[in-house]
Amino acid sequence: MDLLITIIVLALLFDYINGFHDAANAIATIVSTKVLTPLQAVIWSTCFNFMAFFIAKYLIGDFGIANTVSKTVHEQYITLPIILSGVIAAVIWNLWTWWRGIPSSSSHTLIGGFAGAAITAYGFRAIQSIVILKIVLFIFLAPIIGMLVAFIFTLIVFNLCRKAHPHTAEKWFKRLQLFSSALFSIGHGLNDSQKVMGIIAAALIAAHSQGIGMGVNNIADLPNWVAFSCFTAISLGTMSGGWKIVRTMGNRITKVTPLEGVIAETAGAFTLYLTEYLKIPVSTTHTISGAIIGVGATRRLSAVRWGITRSLMTAWTLTIPISAILAATIYSLISLLT
Repeated sequence: MDLLITIIVLALLFDYINGFHDAANAIATIVSTKVLTPLQAVIWSTCFNFMAFFIAKYLIGDFGIANTVSKTVHEQYITLPIILSGVIAAVIWNLWTWWRGIPSSSSHTLIGGFAGAAITAYGFRAIQSIVILKIVLFIFLAPIIGMLVAFIFTLIVFNLCRKAHPHTAEKWFKRLQLFSSALFSIGHGLNDSQKVMGIIAAALIAAHSQGIGMGVNNIADLPNWVAFSCFTAISLGTMSGGWKIVRTMGNRITKVTPLEGVIAETAGAFTLYLTEYLKIPVSTTHTISGAIIGVGATRRLSAVRWGITRSLMTAWTLTIPISAILAATIYSLISLLT
């Protein structure tokens, strides 16, 4: 029971870290265009992060991404030490990348850690290869979709607004940024909170197989407190902010105007809602980065700082293997000590 409670606490801590680590995804453009101050933007994003709980529970009616994450490892190979190792690895990597100001994927950190510990314990037969392949595929597809949608949206909006007075247009797009950032914050809450739900669900299923009282037989039996606490944790994390990553996302990839901020956030939200429908966990960091690149590329390719973009791509590609190796090391240490 103590180990299960430790896992749940650490998973919620990870969810909190995810909130301030990924807060920049939803607020970077709205801060960089000076529509809101950083404090106002964080409060705004937090409200819509939490609203996502009610949308998932009462409008969508299920938590499909949580179900996908819980199936990263075959049920018969899920144990509490494996989950503990994965969560510890995810917390360490997330804190390090936040400290360095690197907008890496919290989602892939968690999944990589879970899979890495399971492989160390039971070999590659422990993981669901199809689930892992889908997730890895969307490491590349999510930013590409975000980039293409943003590119198309930008061309359409430029064409529609070509006769508008620049000052009037900027004023309207600053107002619209409130709406677009809210859309993206809801998508962030829907996507990222469910990943932690999936890990807690896996822990409760493993606990049930060991006869521990808090355990559940399957994800359909997950108690309401799990979803509520996950959405609350990420909302509180968002409230804490993540200013180093805001700078990278808001200005270092490309300079963003209010019009471009609206388009990037809307394109990012579109991508997140699409993957929510497909029940595939994706990185909100990858999604909004791709959208910002797509917006910048409509001006000219040189408007995008490709050196920064290459650095981001390197961090994204390395996240799953590094998290897996870190979790494998932690699992080996836990095995030696128990």
